[in-house]
Amino acid sequence: MKSIVSNILLAGALLAGVATQAQVEWVDPTIGGQGFMLEPTRPTVQIPNSMIRVYPVRADQLADRIDSFPLTLISHRLGELFWLMPADGATDAQTWGRPQAYDQEKLTPYYLSTRFDSSLIQTEFSPGERSGIFRFTVPSGKPVVVLANRTDGELSAGNGRAVTGFEKFQGMQAYLYGEFDEEVVPASAGADKKRVVFKGLDGVKTLQFRYGISFISVEQARQNLTKEIPRWEFDAVKRRARDRWNQVLGQIKVEGGTPAQRRVFYTSLYRTYERMINITEDGQYYSGYDHQVHRDPRPFYVDNWLWDTYRALEPLHTLLNPEMEADKIQSYVRMYEQLGWMPCFAVLYGNHECMTGNHAAPWIADAWAKGVRNFDLKTAYAGLRKNSVEGTWLPWRKGPKCELDDFLAAHGYLPALRPDEKETVARVHPFEARQAVSVTQAQSYDDWCTAQLARAQGNEADYQFFLQRAGNYRNLFRADKNSMWPKDAEGKWIEPFDPKFSGGMGGRAYTTENNILTYNWDVQHDLQGLFQLMGGRPRAEAKLDQLFREGLDRSKYEFWSRFPDSSGLVGMFSMGNEPSLAIPYLYNHLGSPWKTQKRVRMLLDTWFTDTLLGMPGDEDGGGMTAFVVFSMLGLYPVTPGVPVYDLCSPVFDRVTIRLLHGKTLTITCPNNSADNKYIQSIRLNGQPRSQVWVRHADLANGGKLELRMGNVPNRELGADPALLPPSAMAVNPADY
Repeated sequence: MKSIVSNILLAGALLAGVATQAQVEWVDPTIGGQGFMLEPTRPTVQIPNSMIRVYPVRADQLADRIDSFPLTLISHRLGELFWLMPADGATDAQTWGRPQAYDQEKLTPYYLSTRFDSSLIQTEFSPGERSGIFRFTVPSGKPVVVLANRTDGELSAGNGRAVTGFEKFQGMQAYLYGEFDEEVVPASAGADKKRVVFKGLDGVKTLQFRYGISFISVEQARQNLTKEIPRWEFDAVKRRARDRWNQVLGQIKVEGGTPAQRRVFYTSLYRTYERMINITEDGQYYSGYDHQVHRDPRPFYVDNWLWDTYRALEPLHTLLNPEMEADKIQSYVRMYEQLGWMPCFAVLYGNHECMTGNHAAPWIADAWAKGVRNFDLKTAYAGLRKNSVEGTWLPWRKGPKCELDDFLAAHGYLPALRPDEKETVARVHPFEARQAVSVTQAQSYDDWCTAQLARAQGNEADYQFFLQRAGNYRNLFRADKNSMWPKDAEGKWIEPFDPKFSGGMGGRAYTTENNILTYNWDVQHDLQGLFQLMGGRPRAEAKLDQLFREGLDRSKYEFWSRFPDSSGLVGMFSMGNEPSLAIPYLYNHLGSPWKTQKRVRMLLDTWFTDTLLGMPGDEDGGGMTAFVVFSMLGLYPVTPGVPVYDLCSPVFDRVTIRLLHGKTLTITCPNNSADNKYIQSIRLNGQPRSQVWVRHADLANGGKLELRMGNVPNRELGADPALLPPSAMAVNPADY
């Protein structure tokens, strides 16, 4: 009897383990694989936050032919390295570069499999962290594998079954060491040594290729392979990759919701682990920031596009993985020490001078406010300060300041040009233009965040200096229009100006990818101050309502010909672009949180579905899907730098989140359903609450958050002006 009971208990424990370790099976990497107008998502196969990232190279998920398989990526959306393609039988000059139609495709975060129509070759892949393994099943028994450089470099057949090589890109080199499990003959190579064709022996129907990648040397690539995939055990590599994804995704367990919502949630969570990537190899890394090999006991992370990721992706991992966040921030510190400037888009080969702002400031300020301490704050602050006062704020430009930056410092706004004026400042990007309003707003918020880091170090002079600059956004609010508005160097409002349509392609003369109706709300650090400029909370709320109702005043064809990034429209609210992510949460700050609950549920249901069209804009490797993860949990960090989360309408009945040091956060939602989307009452650790926000510390320390739901708004909850979420300009984040 005792044995039977023990077996029952063991079986129950195993079943419980399976229940918590099955999240990866909900992931569908094809979601969003056909972009509306912009970039589709890619079905990336990798270990979370690791160097090797592979997907079939093709236009999008609807393309019926595959061009090749890369051995890894350069950086997210910035190209691939070492292309590979299987074939069979005789080869000719066209073997490489001939796209192949395919079918029978299976895609997961840890494994891909596809079969080519003409040859019936099945190609399978599973990743290690710095290595990978392909398995080719060739019915003809005449296997061929072609390896090629995407850009410039050399490949050569080594001893026996080995291949070595390097590829040059953006001032760097990637190194390859690979091996086949069967005898192969290097049948031909390109005259420039950029391509090698390997033929297997006749009768071989299964051929495997395992490889290591390094940014240090071929020998290091060999060591990476030997360490991670020492044996020909494809299924073991696949199982380890699957287990790693289950470990990561299993940090959050959801109960309730529909199967489609689970697929959307776990696919979104998977995408937030595509970046940043750890490029440390045996305690050393090659830095594209000073082109040196460095030894360091801490991992070195690259590939982060802070214009989007500071908003939700980095705050998500500050909650889930604060130790990794510290390592990522310290990587930025090292980049600053090596380059001389704090990066904005820290990609593999260096600082990609892209977009606007000094958004390492909100990322670092947010992490610091939430208790992440294991990084060099003094040096990080020095880099942020230098970027702000010595560097340029111009879009798609980094490095020393110019005369427009001096004007911004002296007058508190970036001057715009009238529609009939030609650009006279050589440093301005010829396509990206000045983006004068959104740059002024970015400077204001980023400098508020820099001010908080100055205060954290007791630097009162710098704190006051940056705090004063944080109010610069007010200089571009036009009271008689109740709107943000561009202003010229003489202090005159730009006319003519249409807030919906002016500014050229993407509004770039005045804004970044979106029109002024979006940027009216891009004042994350001083929302109550913004509402006062708009005439007080009631008028601001009416203006926010109108954003979701506003018409285009022209055809969709005409509007999207100028603002293609303003996708996922609801009225003139653009769900498909990151400056909009916090906007539906602003009702919490206006005393009408039930509208946030209604809007967020609608936006999730409408724009984030488990289909090829289930992504309204550029997903940007977790930049947008982190919004989905947070929102489906019922939380959102409206102002990174203030350690609180706004509450909204959770999708699931119960969520269990495993946090640092064995702590557990549970979010329960009694009476939750599609109709019951309104929060009726809030309890935190059993204590009733009247405000619709919680502190980071309340969640990070574990506990239980209960949101009781109903189908009628509770208009009293969160309506008390004294209980609104904290407005950053009026608080000390350290108090939260």
